[in-house]
Amino acid sequence: MMVDVLEARIAMGMCVGVHNPTTLRSAPSFMRTKLRAKPSAALIASSSRTEGRTVGGLLLQPKHDLNEVKGDDDTVNNIITKKKKRVFFLDVNPICYDGSTPSLHSFAHWISLFFSEVSLTDPVIAVIDGEGAHEYRKQMLPSYKAHRRKFSPWVSESAKAPIRRSYQLISDTLTKCNVPVVKIPGEEADDVVATLVEQVLEMGYRVAIASPDKDFKQLICQDVQLVMPLPDLKRWSFYTFNHYIAQYKCDPLSDLSLRCILGDEADGVPGIQHVVPGFGMKTALKLIKKHGSLENLLSAAAVRTVGKPYVQDALTKHASHFRRNYHVLSLRRDVNIRIQAEWLHKRHTQNDSEIISSFLDLLEETRSSKMLKRV
Repeated sequence: MMVDVLEARIAMGMCVGVHNPTTLRSAPSFMRTKLRAKPSAALIASSSRTEGRTVGGLLLQPKHDLNEVKGDDDTVNNIITKKKKRVFFLDVNPICYDGSTPSLHSFAHWISLFFSEVSLTDPVIAVIDGEGAHEYRKQMLPSYKAHRRKFSPWVSESAKAPIRRSYQLISDTLTKCNVPVVKIPGEEADDVVATLVEQVLEMGYRVAIASPDKDFKQLICQDVQLVMPLPDLKRWSFYTFNHYIAQYKCDPLSDLSLRCILGDEADGVPGIQHVVPGFGMKTALKLIKKHGSLENLLSAAAVRTVGKPYVQDALTKHASHFRRNYHVLSLRRDVNIRIQAEWLHKRHTQNDSEIISSFLDLLEETRSSKMLKRV
């Protein structure tokens, strides 16, 4: 189902919080995960583990009985988490591109693998950017996603398919696969996902966000993981709380602060290394781990020396740059939408293959028609 904004506000009885862009918000309650000692290798998921087997590149974990478990708290927590029902959020926009080129074939490829090897019958909620979704952040940073190429209207001259825009075709296909599609004018998919994730976690579910977007790393916790498309390997791969700790040696709560310093080239958000070349990942990670957050670091640098001269100079001269990045990169959790009970039902999958095949046939038919016109 495509969620219209009017339906969203009237039929769904939505509530909205107050977003204050002038305040650096603390992490929401569901993300306040206590970081214990350095995790053991046994806790870090890997497709090469002998305790599970892989199918299509996905790790299948063994089942556990909590009454038989003897071990540290992290092991018990991981097993409890796996016993919770899981909800997938599908970030549609990124998988509709092959590199930087819009591609409906890319969408078909990734959605076919996703349904058959990843989500299976678990509920999936698809989210698409609304019209004018980037304007809020573009007002703060004009370069934000400025390089993104947009889909042109997709047209089929077949009697089977009326003229429609690409994303409408995508939405129709997902709806036929029993996936609700949420699209709210003026709202980015990332913010809609962050808002709905918080609501779903409060209902006792665990969450997997299907997206290559690094922005979602700021949401990672024991109950929230990512599943990312890997074009080189032609498969999806899970990225968890323990993966994050193993990679960065810090809690995911620090991710947003870290990226405010380093920027995000993919989204047109400049990092400090463009101004101060020696200020890279190693330095930024050390500072954030020591001070806990970007705001703590900037406050400390304003009153005392926190690093080498070039670091101190960068933090004091470019404090406004870092704070602007924070507001641009921070995911909002106050979008005017409420999760619907029917979105959380088990997904019926029996027609997936037929629906995706029809989608591909329609694309091929359109391509052939265009080629004949050129002859």
